[in-house]
Amino acid sequence: MRIIWSLIVGGVAGWLAGQMMKGGGYGLLANIALGIVGGIIGDLVFGVLGLAATHLLGRIICATVGAVLLIVVVRAVRK
Repeated sequence: MRIIWSLIVGGVAGWLAGQMMKGGGYGLLANIALGIVGGIIGDLVFGVLGLAATHLLGRIICATVGAVLLIVVVRAVRK
């Protein structure tokens, strides 16, 4: 069940990050991957700041922040 929730949170976070970064998203699978990797990055960033996401909305926010950071880094590297 945890994997299903990770996919759902990842998809939502990836879509939100795509919308926030002036993109239309990258497709369903790429959005899910972006959100999942973003969740890992968000956990690291939030951990350094001493914050923890313990509920669903917190997980989505954490993964979205991580996905946005990932998009920023990827776009900077591509230039």
